[in-house]
Amino acid sequence: MVQQAGGQRSAPRSGPGRPDIRAYLRDYAALLESTPFPSVVHDHRWDVVLANSAYEELFAEVGPHPTAMPGENLLRFVLFHPDAARVLGEHESSWCLPMLADFASAVERHGHDRVLQAIRREIAQDPIMDVAYRHGVPHWLRAVGQDAGEPDGAVRPLRHPDPRWGGVCRVVGETPRTLREVGYARVTLVLREAGAAGPGRGGHHLRVIPPTAP
Repeated sequence: MVQQAGGQRSAPRSGPGRPDIRAYLRDYAALLESTPFPSVVHDHRWDVVLANSAYEELFAEVGPHPTAMPGENLLRFVLFHPDAARVLGEHESSWCLPMLADFASAVERHGHDRVLQAIRREIAQDPIMDVAYRHGVPHWLRAVGQDAGEPDGAVRPLRHPDPRWGGVCRVVGETPRTLREVGYARVTLVLREAGAAGPGRGGHHLRVIPPTAP
C-alpha cells in the first residue's frame, strides 16, 4: 500500500468531534489494501492521497510523465497522459468526457483554486479537448442527464495488464463521512473476470460531439 507523495501531502487538520485524520488515514490505508480491486482516495483536485496495490498494478505498465502520473493526480492522468488510452478503454468517450464534466463541477465549487485553474489552462491549450470541455460536455449532459459526470455506478471499458480480468469495470464511489468532511473521495474500480458481460458499445466520442449553437 502506498500513501502518495511519500507521506508529504498535507492532511486536513482534525477538529472538535472529528477523529485524528492522520491516524484515520493510516487505518484507512489498511482497509484500502484489503480489497483486490484498484481503489484510490483523492482530494478535490484529484491529487492522490492513498492508493492500494491493486491500483498500482493496474497502471504498472504506464510510462513516466512529468505531471500526469496516475499515482499523483488521477484527472491529469486521464486527460493528459499519452498512455492513458492503453489502460482506459474507449478513452475519450468513456473516461475523458465524464471526467471533464466532473471537472467542470469542481471548477464551479472551487473556482479560485490555483491547481484547478492550471488544469483549465492546460485543457485550453489542446484545441480538441477545449472544444470538448466548452461545447461537448454541455451537449453530452443534455443528452444523457446532468448527473452523468458522477462516476458512481458507471460501467466503463478497462484494459488490465493481467489477462484474467475482463474488459470492463464498475466504478464505485464509496466515500465515508470522515473522508467527505475533509474534502476527500474514494473510488474503487470493481473488476470483472474475463468473459463476464460488459456494457454496450457506442457513446459520444469527443471528436464527433458538435459545438452547441451560440
